[in-house]
Amino acid sequence: MNQPPVALHLNLDDAWPNEPLGLPVVDARTWGPQLRFAAPPRLVAKFYREHGTHLAAPFMLYGSGDFHYLTALRLRSVAGPVVVVSFDNHPDWDVRPPKWGCGGWVNRALELSQVRHVAVWGCGNFECWWPHQIFGNRRAERLGILEVHPWADDRPVKDRKRRGAILRDNWREHYEQFLIDLGETSVYVTVDLDCLRPEEAVTNWESGRFTISDLVWALGKLRESSRIIGGDICGAFSEPSYVRWKQRFAAEFDHPKLARPSADEIRRINVAALEKLWPLLL
Repeated sequence: MNQPPVALHLNLDDAWPNEPLGLPVVDARTWGPQLRFAAPPRLVAKFYREHGTHLAAPFMLYGSGDFHYLTALRLRSVAGPVVVVSFDNHPDWDVRPPKWGCGGWVNRALELSQVRHVAVWGCGNFECWWPHQIFGNRRAERLGILEVHPWADDRPVKDRKRRGAILRDNWREHYEQFLIDLGETSVYVTVDLDCLRPEEAVTNWESGRFTISDLVWALGKLRESSRIIGGDICGAFSEPSYVRWKQRFAAEFDHPKLARPSADEIRRINVAALEKLWPLLL
């Protein structure tokens, strides 16, 4: 079996038209509507049998954050101990069904013996706070194998004492300490563009609070201190398409209803973000 290239674009949903990075492209668009948001284990297994070699490419670009759980599949091919560093507006730590879905992929990653730790930076939505946090993998957080770093600027003072909470004026200090503690560890980096402000990325989900400059700084610091062995970028907006009514119902219930700019403007904004972030992974 031929080895995959070092980096490729897995096209599930035409979120990146006209190949902005000139990467080799794997056309998986027939799988997109089947996998979007969530999929039954048998279907995920079939997809992995068909595209496991492609998923093993060290660096990958793919589309909507609805497919973020593919990161857990990609981590299967990592040979040695690895720490996963995720930049995401959502913790993706939900312990409820479905097993394979964009909201719980961190738990699938932590099931792998080679994944020693997962750190999620930039959560800005409600999932890290009471009462919604009861659905998160708090056990992994207590064990120290999962850490989440939610923004707490607009939270009550007591919430700012939450484990991992960050503020605009101190998050870089916390991040630098994280890197010191991390040491020269092998790292897999995953970036969901929904961690960025709405003017800097257009996605299918709520927008986060990082700026592109924030991520450029964070990725640069990570590269200085650790060995990045793989990574991916996802999160660009694409028009949703589904094949199962339960899948459609759950996805439409969960997704926010947001106004978005024109298709040309969406592409312009997202390509500008990608061109600044992608070189820092490789």
